[in-house]
Amino acid sequence: MFMSETLFFILFSVGVLAVMLVDLGVFRTGPQSEVTFREAGFWSGAWVILAFLFYLFLRFNGGMVHGIHDIASLEVVKDLYAKHISLGSGSYLDQLAVFQDNMSLEFITGYLVEYSLSADNVFVFILIFNSFGVQKRYYKKILVWGVLGAIVLRLIFIFLGAALLQKFEWIIYLFGAFLVYTGVSIIVKKESEEEMVPGHHPVVKILSKYFNVYKRNVIGRFFVRMKTGKLYITPIFVVVVVIAFTDILFAVDSIPAIFSISKDPYIVFFSNVFAVMGLRSLFFFLSNLMGLFRFLPMGLGVLLSFVGIKMLAHHYLEQIGFGTLASLGVIIGILTVSIVLSILFPEKK
Repeated sequence: MFMSETLFFILFSVGVLAVMLVDLGVFRTGPQSEVTFREAGFWSGAWVILAFLFYLFLRFNGGMVHGIHDIASLEVVKDLYAKHISLGSGSYLDQLAVFQDNMSLEFITGYLVEYSLSADNVFVFILIFNSFGVQKRYYKKILVWGVLGAIVLRLIFIFLGAALLQKFEWIIYLFGAFLVYTGVSIIVKKESEEEMVPGHHPVVKILSKYFNVYKRNVIGRFFVRMKTGKLYITPIFVVVVVIAFTDILFAVDSIPAIFSISKDPYIVFFSNVFAVMGLRSLFFFLSNLMGLFRFLPMGLGVLLSFVGIKMLAHHYLEQIGFGTLASLGVIIGILTVSIVLSILFPEKK
């Protein structure tokens, strides 16, 4: 079945939006309530399963993403996004299968990297909610709109990054050096109790300068109009913008990391969408297990350093046959070791 990239992108977005609306409980009636640990666990698992099902779709039908319908269109897409792989000399279907194998593997590897790095976002989001004094019953609503804003901003970020990589290939070395620096910084940084003063946050200062900010929340609303006719934004709207802004700061690390795995902006975006959409339920799940994985931040530092080194040495690694499958093995190994060490050596109270 022939399908253009634009049509596939629209259908994918509609599908994700539909699942997200169900996840959010948009069709439920009644007052907002806190997300239970059981509900968070269910939806965390649901988004992981959906990501795996999408991996299977790419494995057998990935050509639909780019509208591949013959050997000529396959060669064009391959030269754009997967120069490092050989399609062989078989029939069109054989070569398409090789391309789709690589495509699906890049997606699941990128998804694992993004989802792992999302764990760091969770702890910062907890810090933001505590600092702004947000009631737990508003967590879900804030995270939903914050995550949606983050996805739109990431979309711009990803396709801009892909365009730069296509035009200036040397940028990959800047990405690599930045990731190694960031990873080492995470590893060597001393643990400390972080504090956030809402009034000093740059987002709060900008919003306060250009908008009227109401001093308290009004039944979870983002906007409130006074009797004078003047429109105010509420504190929970401010927190939504802070969440989206914070996610973009994290994307400065994570998006270059995934570009070390795939140069295909669609695969990068799909990986980001599944990871970020799962972030909301992951927040409620991990917030109940905050102290369990004490070595995970260090593991994420090692992971970032690894993908940075992979970017810096990508030509050499390709020559020795160190491909996406090997990267996936290393990434899984890093995360497994950090989690196992956290369980074996829990932090003393």
